[in-house]
Amino acid sequence: MPTRKARTTWTGGLQDGAGKVELVSSGLATFDVSFPKRVAEEAEGTTSPEELIAAAHAACYAMALSAGIAAAGGTPESLVVDVEVRLGPDPAGGFRIPDIAITVRGKVGGLDEEGFVKAANDAKLGCPVSKALTGTTITLDAALA
Repeated sequence: MPTRKARTTWTGGLQDGAGKVELVSSGLATFDVSFPKRVAEEAEGTTSPEELIAAAHAACYAMALSAGIAAAGGTPESLVVDVEVRLGPDPAGGFRIPDIAITVRGKVGGLDEEGFVKAANDAKLGCPVSKALTGTTITLDAALA
């Protein structure tokens, strides 16, 4: 199975420093990162580990759900998956990701709402990124569009 790679270069301290995250395997992009912007309400043109996790989780979940719909006898026509990853304080000190919220709306042939929701819940459990995030509360809001 493949291995993917990303790299971050960082200069300076936590509060006054900045970095760049590079998607090495694909070569598709390099993104700015900054701790003050990471903890601010507005990202102002920078990304964060939480946003990158949200992107990875949304893509992985969409793939897992697409496979699950087909396995249940349905035909996935379109899926819109939104993932919110929240950064919060850790009672032990520092920060942690206390929860992740997945919202999915789908257009699916051959499955009713109940079948879609079951496939959506199964995908939440089976998605490799969900599995990697064990220990974080992951909620799901799934419905047909």
